Amino acid sequence: MTEFMDLEAQDGVRMPWNVIPGTKQEASNCVVPVSAIYTPIKAFPVNNNSMPILPYPPLRCRTCRSILNPFSIVDFAAKIWICPFCFQRNHFPPHYASITDDNLPAELFPQYTTIEYEPPGPGEKSSVPPVFMFVVDTCIIEEEMSFLKSALTQAIDLLPDNSLVGLITFGTLVQVHELGGFGQIIPKTYVFKGSKDVSKDQLLEQLNFFIKKPKPSTGVIAGVRDGLSSDTIARFLVPAFDCEFTLNSVLEELQKDPWPVPPDQRSTRCTGTALSIAASLLGACVPGSGARILAFVGGPSTEGPAAIVSKNLSEPIRSHKDLDKDSAPHYHKAVKFYDALSKQLVHQGHVLDLFACALDQVGVAELKVAVEKTGGLVVLSESFGHAVFKDSVRRVFHSGDYDLGLSSNGIFEINCSKDIKVQGIIGPCASLEKKGPLCSDAVVGQGNTSAWKMCGLDKATSLCLVFEIVKKEIPDATLQSTNNQFYFQFLTYYQHNCGQMRLRVTTLSRRWVAGPGSVQDLIAGFDQEAAAVVMARLVSFKMEIEAEFDPIRWLDKALIHMCSRFGDYQKDSPSSFSLSPRFSIFPQFMFHLRRSQFVQVFNNSPDETAYFRMILNRENVTNSVVMIQPSLISYSFHSGPEPALLDVAAIAADRILLLDSYFTVVIFHGATIAQWRKAGYHNQPEHQAFAQLLQAPHDDAGVIMKERFPVPRLVICDQHGSQARFLLAKLNPSATYNSDAQIPGGDIIFTDDVSFEVFLDHLQRLAVQ
Repeated sequence: MTEFMDLEAQDGVRMPWNVIPGTKQEASNCVVPVSAIYTPIKAFPVNNNSMPILPYPPLRCRTCRSILNPFSIVDFAAKIWICPFCFQRNHFPPHYASITDDNLPAELFPQYTTIEYEPPGPGEKSSVPPVFMFVVDTCIIEEEMSFLKSALTQAIDLLPDNSLVGLITFGTLVQVHELGGFGQIIPKTYVFKGSKDVSKDQLLEQLNFFIKKPKPSTGVIAGVRDGLSSDTIARFLVPAFDCEFTLNSVLEELQKDPWPVPPDQRSTRCTGTALSIAASLLGACVPGSGARILAFVGGPSTEGPAAIVSKNLSEPIRSHKDLDKDSAPHYHKAVKFYDALSKQLVHQGHVLDLFACALDQVGVAELKVAVEKTGGLVVLSESFGHAVFKDSVRRVFHSGDYDLGLSSNGIFEINCSKDIKVQGIIGPCASLEKKGPLCSDAVVGQGNTSAWKMCGLDKATSLCLVFEIVKKEIPDATLQSTNNQFYFQFLTYYQHNCGQMRLRVTTLSRRWVAGPGSVQDLIAGFDQEAAAVVMARLVSFKMEIEAEFDPIRWLDKALIHMCSRFGDYQKDSPSSFSLSPRFSIFPQFMFHLRRSQFVQVFNNSPDETAYFRMILNRENVTNSVVMIQPSLISYSFHSGPEPALLDVAAIAADRILLLDSYFTVVIFHGATIAQWRKAGYHNQPEHQAFAQLLQAPHDDAGVIMKERFPVPRLVICDQHGSQARFLLAKLNPSATYNSDAQIPGGDIIFTDDVSFEVFLDHLQRLAVQ
């Protein structure tokens, strides 16, 4: 794995196939598609070899617009470079005149396959500071209200001084707060009916935007340049350092929604209308700038065009079963509404972040399309007082070691060799519908384009790019040996959080093989972690868009095909079956993926499933692998912290286990350890070693939680306690209630699921047929 990690450290890319199947037929035999998981603005450590930032514009090929890179062939005498993508001969401009073999510009250094350009000039720096529009739910109980107020007050303290802030609160009605009411004693609010969608023109009329400056008769109203006075905008979007007092006093005064709620009904909550008003207001005031709508929602929407359930408590909120049977009456209408909202936000270049905190569902499943297409953040928790919510909100605005590196206004483009086409991207982006010869007819995710909009992106945002190999025939062997490289170039044009526009360019080269002897080469370049993550994203995507899709059957068929193609065995002899070390963990990943929350939706609400999938679709390989197959570390007196098998056999009375399943971090005390702790031995000076043993997993859990977003839930539990279920649900059930001998001090799992051993047994039998 280490060489794949090194490639990721250099370029932010992991590919399942690092030696690529060279023809269409070979690629389809490989089951896992030719793909890449790419982190466009990954932060690279600063050292002698780190990525340089060049203060001049890039040199582009005049035919295919790809950028000069280390794989270009350079003729120093004639001052010409040949593009590796379309083989066009390009002349160097005059300022490259001094180029020689010993005097190369940085973009031709072989180690700088990833490089960043920051062209100078005033035109590149955005004139509008970052904008934060807080959209706050008031239909929540007093206790939740006080938790939310304190979190918002902290967040406002952490905002950059130059940022602009707006506030909209909603319940039965939507209230737009005028924070910049110059010299007013009482802050003003504008109230809109929650059951009615408000158009952008109606909104601007009612907010008195055209009192001093009449409305232009033609054209689109968009910011100061097009028809709005800066004074009017400053009533609703105020610099953070100016409005801290006003904003805090408005928040202090905030009351629970005053409309009475009959005991047999839900609160009247118009989430969709509030978000629509926020989007229209930002679209009129600051289009094209890095603006974020931060929605804090504490329950299901029951009013307006995006209601997810009726007000009657007798009607339950939709479950997975309802969605499968198509008996969720509000679902499609709400999704259609948020899809239209996502198109509006993408067009404006704005981001929707969602903080959903309630014991019940709030409609994350419906909102998913708008959050994902705009590259927004999402946090799901059961209360505004929960550490998961409070710490995550702090992380959004935190600057320093573990800041998220929030950037905006990204455009992502791909260029690749002519034998490769792009099927699409699964991840937080929206298609810009730039059709061309690169686009494949088969579409996966956001496809049919070679350019995507990323309204919001951060240091961790990772995209899964799926390619198709279109070369039909195998050329003769002589040609294969001379020209056996495929090239890829990824361009990310984005606004850095310092306000400067930058262009990050990553150019990759991968060898392709075809023909009878190619299997060993393919095996040597197989990255099983990346393959597992691509399969997880693909299966989640298919479960959402294909009716009657059976994920378990699809994964099993894929795994059996892989094993019969790449395994070593004699036909019909399961005992002779073996896999190369490059493939050996892949069946284990697939076993855990089949049992994971991405595939097994039973016992999860549609909101939770949508949340898990949104996080899977934006995280890098290392983090995604932890979601699929959690890591387990064991602590005992006999040895230091050591990795343990994710198996029920790892449980012992005298051990502490630390499970990291990405969304939850579990510290599990064996029965004996728990008894000693309850007896207070760790407080006695002669049992210092025991105190250290108890503390060690807490320290390690702290390190994990410090660098993760959303912040995971910490569960501390004891063997045989009720919360032990968080650990037991993830373990391989090698000992169940049916097993013969139980290990003393160990544990069993009450399940009828097959264990990994049985699964492997069946796999070997089917693979050798």
